[in-house]
Parts: sequence; structure tokens; C-alpha cells
Amino acid sequence: MEQKHPLPPFTLETALEKIQLAEDAWNSQDPERVSKAYTIDSEWRNRDQFVNGRPEIVKFLSKKWERELNYKLKKEYWAHTGNRIAVRFEYEYQNKEGNWFRAYGNENWEFEENGLMKKRFASINDLPIQEEDRKLR
Repeated sequence: MEQKHPLPPFTLETALEKIQLAEDAWNSQDPERVSKAYTIDSEWRNRDQFVNGRPEIVKFLSKKWERELNYKLKKEYWAHTGNRIAVRFEYEYQNKEGNWFRAYGNENWEFEENGLMKKRFASINDLPIQEEDRKLR
């Protein structure tokens, strides 16, 4: 059986570890690597898009990082219980025209017993920023 440690039920320590692993994976900007943290049939809501399953996750993230250049993400613990973790996050990116943005959001995660994420619901807002106002480098 495929597993992704740490496994639920989460303690504060293992929730923080899971969050750091997710941040590291997303900052790699490697869609295949990121997709391995999710169940084969994982369900996402990302802004106004619905993504289902690893192949769609890879496609979604590939397109995302083609248009969100110089991507840098920071996730922060919000809460956890049993097999669920909630995080707040911010990330910065540059578009192809050279404009910078900071995105703020919240994610709710639900995990299977094997530690793979079954559900990811993300609410995200983007804010145009000047390069000199960047916080994440």
C-alpha cells in the first residue's frame, strides 16, 4: 500500500511536518513530485476550478507554473484534528509580462489513513505588488 508519512491522526508535531513537506514540494515546482502527495482520485477546489485525480493535478500545476514564474510559497499552520489540517499561505510570483503578485489563501486538507491527501479546498486572492515589496525570496 502506498503511504506518505507522517500518517494521521496528526499531532501538532506531525501536522507541522506535513505542512513543511507540502511547502517544500510545491516550491520545487515539480508537478509530478507534488502529485505524489495526493490520492489517485484526489478532489481539489482551487479558486474557481475543480481538479480530480493525479493526472489532472499534474496538468493543472504544469499550466500554473508556466504562467506563475519565480514562484515562492510559505505555508503556516492554522489548525488540525484527526485526519485534517488547515493552513494559511502566501506566495509570490511574476507573470510573463514581468509584473509581480502576492497570493493569500487558506487550504483545508483531508487525508486517507495512508497519509495521502484525499481532499484539498483552496480559497485564494491575488494582489499586485511592486518588486521592491516582495517578502518571499
